[in-house]
Amino acid sequence: MKHTLNRRELLRLLSAAGLGAAFSRRAVADEIGTAVTNAPVPESKLVPSSTRPRYPAVLSGGKVIQPERPLAVAAETDVLVVGGGPAGFAAAVAAARAGVRTTLVERYGYFGGQWTGGLVLLVISSHARENGQLVKVLRGVGDELLERLTRIDGAVVNQAPGRHNPTSDPEATKFMMDEMIREAGVKVFLHCWVADVVMEGAALRGVVFESKAGRQAILARVVVDATGDGDVFAAAGAEHEQRLHAIGLVHRLGNTDRADAAQLKEAGIRSLGALEPLPSVKWVNLRGPSTDCLDVAELTRLEMEHRRSIWKRVQQLRKTPGGEKLFLLQTAPQLGVRISRLLAGTHQLTYAEARQGRKFPDTIAVGGAQNAQHIGWPIPYGALVPRKLDNLLAAGRCICVDEKLIEDMRLIASCLTTGHAAGAAAALAVQARCRPREIEIPRLQKLLRDQGAYLG
Repeated sequence: MKHTLNRRELLRLLSAAGLGAAFSRRAVADEIGTAVTNAPVPESKLVPSSTRPRYPAVLSGGKVIQPERPLAVAAETDVLVVGGGPAGFAAAVAAARAGVRTTLVERYGYFGGQWTGGLVLLVISSHARENGQLVKVLRGVGDELLERLTRIDGAVVNQAPGRHNPTSDPEATKFMMDEMIREAGVKVFLHCWVADVVMEGAALRGVVFESKAGRQAILARVVVDATGDGDVFAAAGAEHEQRLHAIGLVHRLGNTDRADAAQLKEAGIRSLGALEPLPSVKWVNLRGPSTDCLDVAELTRLEMEHRRSIWKRVQQLRKTPGGEKLFLLQTAPQLGVRISRLLAGTHQLTYAEARQGRKFPDTIAVGGAQNAQHIGWPIPYGALVPRKLDNLLAAGRCICVDEKLIEDMRLIASCLTTGHAAGAAAALAVQARCRPREIEIPRLQKLLRDQGAYLG
């Protein structure tokens, strides 16, 4: 007679094979064949309501009031980097390699920001042109990452002598960022959204963040704001300005190598997207409207509309002769926010200064040209330092530049180099027991050069 396993027997067999742990907390019948439909959860299985103290907001006089409450300190560190995009990644690696305790907080489950999660795979402005010669300005931590990607088949293209603006595979880039962060000994908190700051007078002492574990704090001697949107310095009350910019959504097309380019060209479709290391995939940019990226309702509307528009476009491509085998591989997990807040620093770097190649005594990085067509532009340390707020440095697209220079500063290469500089500067401030604005610039420049950075 054929015997059919019930759930209880199946779980016993899985456990004996070492495969039952994932199922061990499911409610099952006490006796073989006993039904468990609508069975109450035993008291011993319930999580006590007192496990975590609760301080819920209350309605009072028509207003929502959040009561005062103590916060658990999840970590104390020397340098705290908030945001794990290109700038935050480089800052964390640079600070940790300089020998200080470094912690990195990131709201997503991976590093790379717009480079990986936003699918902006092209590292624009990696080079400049000096005296007719191609000069790599993206060096140090960022270039090391790209060089390590060359050892992985299909991970990066155009990362070679005589080439500029490399393009990397997002998954390979995430993996290599993980490796470099781990090797540097950086303590990491993923899936954490910074909600507030910890202040001591005019000095920043840490941040408050939300996660599945509730609201907690991290205390630090120096904080690097690499959020892109300047979330930390804005919460701390630093002077800044807000700009509107285009917000798009990148997607990737699959089977592009199986499309009939001649037929598509006849239909008026000249390009399926930009180059990727994978021959069968192309990434497709979408500029989007200029609007407020700090408006969550607007972000919600845009993301849904962009996805709908992308889906309809790809389905239309599939109906076009020559495009039948194409398919939508992926829409970016992150909206393509280009700019929002800009720090008011001790030096505002202008477009005119950049194009003139003006030299600064406190140069900490050099920006490149989008197509390597003009000279590099030195970036002064003052563009990373708030006018009044202490114990904080900015890095990436939120540093102090004028409106016209935004298009260059927001690019991945510039984020990597300014992040590297901010991390190194934060480490020096910790070691010298001084405020970031008081560090010795020659010492910072020496450290950056020792770490492989290019300062001109």
